[in-house]
Amino acid sequence: MANLSVLGIPGSLRAKAYSRGLLLAAQEVAPAGVTVDLADIRGFPVYNQDEEPAAPEPVRRLRDQVRRADAVLFSLNEHNYGLSAAEKNVIDWVSRPPAENAWNGKPAGLMSASIGMIGGARAQYELRQTMVFLNMFPINRPEVIVTFAAQKFDADGRLADPTARKLIGDHLTELARHARRLARPE
Repeated sequence: MANLSVLGIPGSLRAKAYSRGLLLAAQEVAPAGVTVDLADIRGFPVYNQDEEPAAPEPVRRLRDQVRRADAVLFSLNEHNYGLSAAEKNVIDWVSRPPAENAWNGKPAGLMSASIGMIGGARAQYELRQTMVFLNMFPINRPEVIVTFAAQKFDADGRLADPTARKLIGDHLTELARHARRLARPE
């Protein structure tokens, strides 16, 4: 696996969300041989099991992108101590029906940013619990938890903090190493 494709999953629908800014930074600092594409999660209806057999087009498109990607990179916003509704909705749609869970066996990275001093860590831990059920394989370190995000992004939503940018690069390097390890045939 010379080149590695990573699909970035934003935690918000907002154009200048910190989660989107983290993914844009990931595109800029990705190591050689790693490309980061951003998923478009706009247009997802609220998950409804009755609609599973004929999932809406945005859902089908994202399922295909997840399946084609070598790894996924979740970028989280923390809402009320947990995952945002938008991100949880995307996770649920792409995992259903269970026999077609597109997350199954997928290597994953996690990043978060928040205006407070916890930096979205609680949302990351909530997602890690969900990943157990989805049979995903997240990396553990280095963690990317951007605290006091309002001070670390510029007016255009670009991550300006050099320490956070380096952590994202290191995180992608480890995610690529992890994905390549998991892809080796037994």
